[in-house]
Amino acid sequence: MWSDEIPLRTARGFGPAAVTPHELSTMAAIEIMSRGGNAVDGAIAANAVQGTVAPETCGVGGDLFALVYHPQKGNPPACLNSSGRAGSGADASSLRQAGHRTMPEKGPPSVTVPGCVDGWYALSERFGRRPLAEVLGPAIRLAENGFAVSRELSEAWAANATQLLTQASASPMFPDGRPPRLGESITRPYLAETLRSVISGRDSFYLDRLGTEIPQATDHLITKEDLARCQADWVDPWSVDVFGKTVWTTPPNSQGYLTLASLWIFEHLEVPPDLDSPDYWQGLIEAYRSMAWERDQALHDPQTGPPPNLLGMEILQSRLEQIDLSATCVWPPSPPASGGTAYMCTVDREGMAVSLIQSNFHGIGSGLSAGRTGVWLHNRGAGFNLVPGHPNEWKPGRRPLHTLSPTIWTENGRLSLVLGTRGGHQQPQLLTQVGAHLHHGGLGLAQTQLAPRWTIRNINSPDRYVSVERRTDPLLLDDLRGRGQRIRIEGSWEPDWGPISMISVSPNGLRSAVSDPRVETALALTG
Repeated sequence: MWSDEIPLRTARGFGPAAVTPHELSTMAAIEIMSRGGNAVDGAIAANAVQGTVAPETCGVGGDLFALVYHPQKGNPPACLNSSGRAGSGADASSLRQAGHRTMPEKGPPSVTVPGCVDGWYALSERFGRRPLAEVLGPAIRLAENGFAVSRELSEAWAANATQLLTQASASPMFPDGRPPRLGESITRPYLAETLRSVISGRDSFYLDRLGTEIPQATDHLITKEDLARCQADWVDPWSVDVFGKTVWTTPPNSQGYLTLASLWIFEHLEVPPDLDSPDYWQGLIEAYRSMAWERDQALHDPQTGPPPNLLGMEILQSRLEQIDLSATCVWPPSPPASGGTAYMCTVDREGMAVSLIQSNFHGIGSGLSAGRTGVWLHNRGAGFNLVPGHPNEWKPGRRPLHTLSPTIWTENGRLSLVLGTRGGHQQPQLLTQVGAHLHHGGLGLAQTQLAPRWTIRNINSPDRYVSVERRTDPLLLDDLRGRGQRIRIEGSWEPDWGPISMISVSPNGLRSAVSDPRVETALALTG
């Protein structure tokens, strides 16, 4: 369909399947599932390895969301919110008095209690088959014995070297005091010790290993008492029915509702199933814009008060009726709220599936490490705001607005697709496009990965524009400009456009996966 097609890696089979952003993470998932572990064990193993070999994307100092499909139980999938809360020292007024209008993106105020490991415990205790000592084994071996530095790791560490070198966990990552080079082997001995503490139990990790280090790193905005509180909660997933499927995602404080709402609105615009049609592109863009303009105003921790009924039929129908495919709609400005992320998916031999996303947020996160533990602390606290009285205002015990939003798709209760991506604001935009291409545009996995992508940048700014891959048809873009879209052409196959990771499951149980050429996505299936 597109003239500049490039080779894609594909995999099909009936055995365990895994797709992650790194070959070693995928290998760990397959290793554990091939030794009797299930999809949950495989996902935790992949996550632990990803945080070890690609700390610019995620790690035990970050947060985690996951959906788990159980073939014997069908719908709804189990839904885990393991995003951390602000510490006892959180005080928005102090930042306002210091002259801040938005949350800092670095430093102590940007850190919330890391939820990742509580998420591992919750997943393993409810669904896991293998002990954590075995599941974390691949990550511990790599941390102790070494691994080859990837291009993304080398570039991220070089870009942040000045700040990172001031941190106690930095020395193993900076051989001879310099950023690691592509292909060079490095070890992470501090992290290996930390992962062993995870095996010993929650108190060993959160209180013994980190109970002094995190309070010191955060200027005691987070206390040992804050760390004693479990961050993982099983919650009810949100869903919509579109294109004959049911799409499931994580509820607020996650932005997952944007994917569901955008897909519902797009389906009901009844545009032709033709990716070359300007109506198709206009419909997708406007469906997303109709919901996303108020995200920062509406989204917050439900424990601070019930959020708006963001998937209510009254809201969806109202936004649908305001869309005019012949012109770009004007939506009210929303007060702005004040990354590095890794998505991975697994399906085991029995049909259990996990859609897991884990993050340090802005690349290396806060730029702070928890002493000599190998734990780099995320900066999800940057998702709060400083608006007095707002339910997303930075206060103790609150969870911030979160971009992490994995999905699972089912059809009549049967697993159909496990789908996710990284990308902050871009996550629901990319997931909406992929879901539409597969289930309305009629594309297969490979053509969906090759299809040109778009994202809206600066959605709440007068400088808002639609960024498109250079490969997009110029005539189509001219048509969109005539409808009022501000178009900016950017590079093709850039990492910012992905990776999209997905595993489709046919009615006979065949699993299929295709790599995203924009990032070195690693996929594997056995059997």
